[in-house]
Amino acid sequence: MSTAQRVFHGKFGRIALLHMNRPLVMHTHRECHVLLKAAGADTFFNVNGRQVPLTDRSAVLVNAWQPHYYDYQPGAEHTQILALYVEPTWLADAQQSLALSGHPAFFSQPYIELNSKHRMLADHLIADAYSFGQLPKERIEFLLFDLLIELIEDHSQWRQLRRLGAHPAPVFRDARIRRACDYLQSHLDDPDCIANANRASGLSKAHFFTLFKQDTGMTPTLLLNDSRMRRAFAWLERERAGTLGQLAESLGFSEQGHFTRFFRQHIGASPSQYRRVVDSYSTA
Repeated sequence: MSTAQRVFHGKFGRIALLHMNRPLVMHTHRECHVLLKAAGADTFFNVNGRQVPLTDRSAVLVNAWQPHYYDYQPGAEHTQILALYVEPTWLADAQQSLALSGHPAFFSQPYIELNSKHRMLADHLIADAYSFGQLPKERIEFLLFDLLIELIEDHSQWRQLRRLGAHPAPVFRDARIRRACDYLQSHLDDPDCIANANRASGLSKAHFFTLFKQDTGMTPTLLLNDSRMRRAFAWLERERAGTLGQLAESLGFSEQGHFTRFFRQHIGASPSQYRRVVDSYSTA
């Protein structure tokens, strides 16, 4: 069974040390995403239809909103992965142009070879993720930022995007698709959310799905699932009053078991197991 071994939440986004022994479903999210192998056998991810390896000497880079999944292969039962979900606004605090990390063309390719400096910086962050006890927020942010800056300098297109005047986040050009996206992200408790988002767009079903993919690069289901996972992460981090059953209901699931399966398929761990290993720095 896959598990989350250590998770950090903060203004920087999320850092998760994951023990992975099963595949994940196709998913997407608004943050850029860096995947590093921490231990175990080499493995694979699939990024936008392309299988890419994750090894000691390579990393996987995923742009914001780019569909991807963990492509588990037999023999990788004990692989441990450090997954970085980097909040664009956090990088922008250091340098405004780095808000472009939220652009869907920020990284030039999904597979990179790590040089010795990349690997050293990654290993420092991995070692802290394996350590016990609460870690200072400043140390986590320092290690994360140093690693990201090296990767961004070597493998991103932020300078080209800045010259082109690119917007940090994707702009959904069609007003009908924008209405649908607004509905998907604000009616998570609606069990017929996609059908009602289709109605909000005013398009026929076939035209809706075709235009949605053309305008956003993803399906309505991927956007809805990202919104559900985002709310689930926030709830699990804050340990607010209530039950997982109530959380499941607020996300449009008829049973808690359906939500647990959904969550596990997206991150590898159950909601309750994930909650036990989260360290929150959101208010630190």
